[in-house]
Amino acid sequence: MAATADDTEEHMGMPGAVPGPRRRGPGRIATAVSVFGELLITAGLVLGLFVVYSLWWTNVVADREAHKQADKVRHNWAQDTGGPGALDTKNGIGFLHVPSMKNGEVLVEKGTSTEVLNNGVAGYYTDPVKATLPMSGKTGNFTLAAHRDGHGAKFHNIDKMKKGDPIVFETKDKWYVYKTYAVLPETSKYNIEVLAQVPGESGKKKPGHYITLTTCTPVYTSRYRYVVWGELVRVEKVDGERTVPRELR
Repeated sequence: MAATADDTEEHMGMPGAVPGPRRRGPGRIATAVSVFGELLITAGLVLGLFVVYSLWWTNVVADREAHKQADKVRHNWAQDTGGPGALDTKNGIGFLHVPSMKNGEVLVEKGTSTEVLNNGVAGYYTDPVKATLPMSGKTGNFTLAAHRDGHGAKFHNIDKMKKGDPIVFETKDKWYVYKTYAVLPETSKYNIEVLAQVPGESGKKKPGHYITLTTCTPVYTSRYRYVVWGELVRVEKVDGERTVPRELR
């Protein structure tokens, strides 16, 4: 006689029935691996956000501040018709133009501290070797620094510069036109000889009117310094239309 559904239910309900095995939850190792994986994902997201902040957002903020300061400098120039601008001031003293870097005009301010350079500008050295400003008319070295990446990255394309490239510094009443004559792709960040009034490491031995651009290298590190030297070839007076030198046309 075949077993019926009622018989089966009655049998399973009997006191001697043996229950099936219980399902075990995830072990401690599996839980630990899962938590560790989530932490890695979180850390990756945080790192990604930091990279975006460092390489993009700081550029946005710095460029905004630099444009504001540049407008202020040009406004002051337009309002003041009494002569050349101040030689040594915390405000911007002029604008650097380097066509081969394709970075437009770069405001130049006093100092090379992080506080100054983070505003998306180039700064002239006051220490350890003080820069000689071209407006002074004295022989010496107009030494400048700017960030290679982040905070405006004004010297990001310094590696595109080569011998013969023009470097133009614009002031209220004059254009100082330099010509690149030497490039040092890598040197110690402690090498202050590159800032000398007569930059011997560039091959020069006599006083002259020089300009030196410095920044960090390789890109995204501050391990070494990249250096470019130029020498003054002529000075042009600024006309009423502020016509740029032929090197910038």
